[in-house]
Amino acid sequence: MRTDERGLAYGGGWLDRAAGLRTDPGWIAARLTDRESVLLPLWRDRCLVSADRAPVCLAAVDAAGLLAAADETVFLGLDAGRAVFAADLSGRPERDALALAGAAEPVDVRALVGGLTPAEAAVQAYAKGLLHWHRGQRYCGGCGAPTAARDGGHTRSCTGADCGRLLFPRIEPAVIVLVEAPGEPERCLLARHRGAPEGSWSTLAGFVEVGESLEDAVRRELAEEAGVTVVEVSYQGSQAWPFPAGLMAGFRATAASTEVRVDGAELVDARWFTRDELRARVADGRPLGRIDSIDHHLLESWLDRAS
Repeated sequence: MRTDERGLAYGGGWLDRAAGLRTDPGWIAARLTDRESVLLPLWRDRCLVSADRAPVCLAAVDAAGLLAAADETVFLGLDAGRAVFAADLSGRPERDALALAGAAEPVDVRALVGGLTPAEAAVQAYAKGLLHWHRGQRYCGGCGAPTAARDGGHTRSCTGADCGRLLFPRIEPAVIVLVEAPGEPERCLLARHRGAPEGSWSTLAGFVEVGESLEDAVRRELAEEAGVTVVEVSYQGSQAWPFPAGLMAGFRATAASTEVRVDGAELVDARWFTRDELRARVADGRPLGRIDSIDHHLLESWLDRAS
């Protein structure tokens, strides 16, 4: 059974990204003066929230001071015709950013997931990822000249007279894998990553390299980190992961044998778990991965499958 992507955090966003309209500077400017348009303020990759930890959402026409102070303002999309923007106040001291937004504190979106719908979390994470990209693309990697935002913040262009290179937000694809043992009893492989707390176990994951398919990356990562050869690889679902620019592709794989040899660099240990062992961990209050991650859903779906 594939992972139900509708239940994954940071996916299922309802915004129409209006790619055919956001390239018109006049249209963007008009949306910023439209009384229906709204603005989400962020500060150094964190959402600005009210005292009850709800993300602040301002009417754009009432936020002239904030817009003037923002390092960057980007158009996220249309919500039933209403324009949604995000503004980055990272260049301001925290106290000033909070005052401009009328906010109580900055909070990472991952700490808010339990109180947001997946679609609400998707919009906040989308804003975080796009604004983070802008901060890292102030200069052209080809000629070193400053770059300028365009297309509602979805492109940056080099201002160098002899360059003019266009820069687009880049996605960093990664694979995350639930590995099953061959034969009986049915078991899955979990690993302890270097730096993780004692007793913390999770599925294996890694970034896709140039020239690899997603399935190739699964095979390579498992072989490199755990010494595991897999004979079957099946796609389960994907998850937007803008921390800062990831896309997680979830897989299930079957190992050729139960032999495991961890690399000692990324992983310090790996072992096979039965369903009963994982259920016992849950009963002891030890969660199966982070609640907002596809890792959690891969493990839950494996536990729910009939033995």
